[in-house]
Amino acid sequence: MEHTWLSLLPFAIVITMSIWLKNILPGLVVGLLVGSLIVAAGLIDGTYQSVTYIVTTLSDETNIKIIAFLYLFGGLVGMMNISGGIKGFSEWVGTKIHSERGLLGVIWLTLPFTFMMPMFRIMMVGPVIKSLIKKMNLSKEKVGLTLDISTESIIVLLPVATAFVGFMVSLVEGGILELNLTMSPYQVFLQSILFNFFAISMLIIGIIQTLWNPKKKSDQSKDKNQIEDHEHEFHRVGIKRELDMVKAQPWNLIIPVFILLGLSLSLLWKDGTSKGANSVFEAFSVADATFVMLLAVFITLVLSFILYIIRKQPLDELLYHFYDGGNQMMEAISLLVLIWALTLSAEELGFSAFISSTLGSFLPAFLTPGVIFLLGSTVGYFIGSSWGTWGLFMPLGMTLAVSTGASIPLTVGAVFASGAFGALTSPLGDTTITTASILDLHIVEYARYKLKICIIGAAIATLFYVVVGFILV
Repeated sequence: MEHTWLSLLPFAIVITMSIWLKNILPGLVVGLLVGSLIVAAGLIDGTYQSVTYIVTTLSDETNIKIIAFLYLFGGLVGMMNISGGIKGFSEWVGTKIHSERGLLGVIWLTLPFTFMMPMFRIMMVGPVIKSLIKKMNLSKEKVGLTLDISTESIIVLLPVATAFVGFMVSLVEGGILELNLTMSPYQVFLQSILFNFFAISMLIIGIIQTLWNPKKKSDQSKDKNQIEDHEHEFHRVGIKRELDMVKAQPWNLIIPVFILLGLSLSLLWKDGTSKGANSVFEAFSVADATFVMLLAVFITLVLSFILYIIRKQPLDELLYHFYDGGNQMMEAISLLVLIWALTLSAEELGFSAFISSTLGSFLPAFLTPGVIFLLGSTVGYFIGSSWGTWGLFMPLGMTLAVSTGASIPLTVGAVFASGAFGALTSPLGDTTITTASILDLHIVEYARYKLKICIIGAAIATLFYVVVGFILV
């Protein structure tokens, strides 16, 4: 289909309805239906097309790995809960932490063990900090923002051993091959890390927020009200009472976590070496991180189940809370499926081609990285996917860099920064959805809270792209 402004309509509907209703699900359904109706030009055909998009999404190998990982990890967390693992570990950590700064500091200290994949990190750290937030009367939004900044902003800056590296390098390589450039894709990628000004700005903001943390009594009262507003008086009362009564057993969390971390690292190494890698860094870079994380959580789930049975945990309780934990992730899973399907409909309407054609190649060289960052950030906010934003804008960015004479590493850094902005701020982003689901936050309100702070990082990044772009011309 010829690309037109109509390709923006599904995303505009989602964002508008989400702000209006303070719930993202209705907007996603309506946006998907509208996009499908435009593609198929008919009520029956459009509805059929929307279901086809959902089925196509569920048929995608990577998507189904993510869905399985989310459900199984949720089930593992449920088993940790009923076995007293999370309660025990939280009580132990609670004796060591006596301030908001201490809790935020713990979030940063977990990085060396959870840096491989954003969703993996959030699902590992989220349940533990959730149990401490209410006990310490803290703001869920602020703690969630720190978790998200320490996740998205750090992982996109790491040159090895993450789920992002292989994809990011492949995008750079594709642009280099298409433009017939004599450059090393990995070297360009390494240089671009220094120019990911948004991620660097947010990292600094996150650290400042952690270290400089004045707390007044009025703020405490406000945070308390925010927390109470997000709770439901009768929601899951029976399960909450049951979990309050379990015996605290920190080893029921510590042992599975160490098994999971050990398996993740060893399986990343094994998968990477099977693909020809000769070093640890290379192995982690080329390994299929999504499948490895799924395999690791599956094996950990089986071993943890055996551990809990040996430790006299009732079988029926384990199974019930496994399903309960997995079912608590169904909101995040259903939203991701609808977002993926919505993206398919927008692409068939010519979304990426429309964005590329409207920009043109008239930009002066020193403005090219900054404009690419702003445009990519806007689109990233609409689609909520760092990978999707990178895939859309890397060819455009590198082509414009060559045609205008702008710095290629700087422009590549701007593309990666725009995807980081979208993933961190968008109510459609998997980072936002996963964190909000775990911490029991309203997704749209939480996204708006993050956006207010991330705009500062985006403004700083834009300024740097213009200044550095001018210097490097």
